[in-house]
Amino acid sequence: MEKILIIEDDEIIRKELGILLSNNNYSVSSSVDFFNIEKAIENINPDLILLDINLPDTNGYEVIKKIRKITNKPVIFVTSRNTIDDEIKSLNAGGYDFITKPYNKELLLLKIRKCLDEVNPKNHKELIVNGVSLDLHLSLIKYQDKEIELTRNEFLLMYYLFFNYPNILSKDMLIEYLWNDKFYLDENILIVNINRLRNKLRDIGLEDFIKTVRGVGYRL
Repeated sequence: MEKILIIEDDEIIRKELGILLSNNNYSVSSSVDFFNIEKAIENINPDLILLDINLPDTNGYEVIKKIRKITNKPVIFVTSRNTIDDEIKSLNAGGYDFITKPYNKELLLLKIRKCLDEVNPKNHKELIVNGVSLDLHLSLIKYQDKEIELTRNEFLLMYYLFFNYPNILSKDMLIEYLWNDKFYLDENILIVNINRLRNKLRDIGLEDFIKTVRGVGYRL
């Protein structure tokens, strides 16, 4: 079930959105801690985020800056602002789409479905970062005229790094994504997998493709 995070200060709208999305088979979460939104993102790992612009003591543009530091998951602005300038600013800030309140339920659901379908890797053959291609169907890394086959964990690791490029992924995020358990697994198991993957990448000429961000995690 696809997960949607609602970032909205109006309790009535938040509840209405939650009911609408739950009735359409989405898993729904919300957060009103607008200054520590990174924690909600890491805990929930949503597939899509609905974000209001007008928030108490901050705004959606500041919040999306924080979101973009840790994930590229799509953000749809749902707001009472309704000018062309507002829409342009929202898209330039990193929003995937923009819809005004009071929103049409069918239109919002259509935008959400279209967005999720477009970012779903099953609908794409490959992801490309800096000339390196990840084949999503054959589990291959391709660089120039060389390629290597990946194991299941290697593929999942590379996919998560590719999909979130250029953001940094914490060790906890990677462990939970690969093994669905960030509390009981020793991070050494992640380090071992990273090192094995790095050795494979070196064989096709990719030095330092996976970068260590000391004290934080990894990124491409």
